[in-house]
Amino acid sequence: MQRQTTIFKKTDVAKNWYVVDASNKPLGRLASEIAVVLMGKNKPQYTPNFDNGDYVIVVNCSKVWLTGDKIHKKLYFDNKSNNYGGLRTRTARVMKKEYPTEMIRRAVRGMLPKGPLGKEMLKKLFVYAGPEHDRQANKPIEVELTAKREK
Repeated sequence: MQRQTTIFKKTDVAKNWYVVDASNKPLGRLASEIAVVLMGKNKPQYTPNFDNGDYVIVVNCSKVWLTGDKIHKKLYFDNKSNNYGGLRTRTARVMKKEYPTEMIRRAVRGMLPKGPLGKEMLKKLFVYAGPEHDRQANKPIEVELTAKREK
């Protein structure tokens, strides 16, 4: 008996909206679980060459934490090629203080597929530094992805 391969279309997949609170959570674990939801790997109809993931809203991303001494030693690079010697380097402490949304976005982007499909998935990520977001009209569901930090 042969099995039939099911082929999904964009109309077959229901896309939900989720809100994730990033306060007191480790950056890497949070980013990997957000990437799983964006790719749709948490759904039974996951297809690697098709975007069937959900939308994710991340709030309180300025309260995320890093393990070990990464807050001082981890570096973020940006190549501004419009001027000579345009490599800009920032530590994780500076990124967390001044650009917390970019820090989360870069961590999630690194865990998504590379190419046009990954860029399409990244468009479904909305990151906010504070507790408020402007996506209330989509009726997002609050979800707890990782365990909070025990102090």
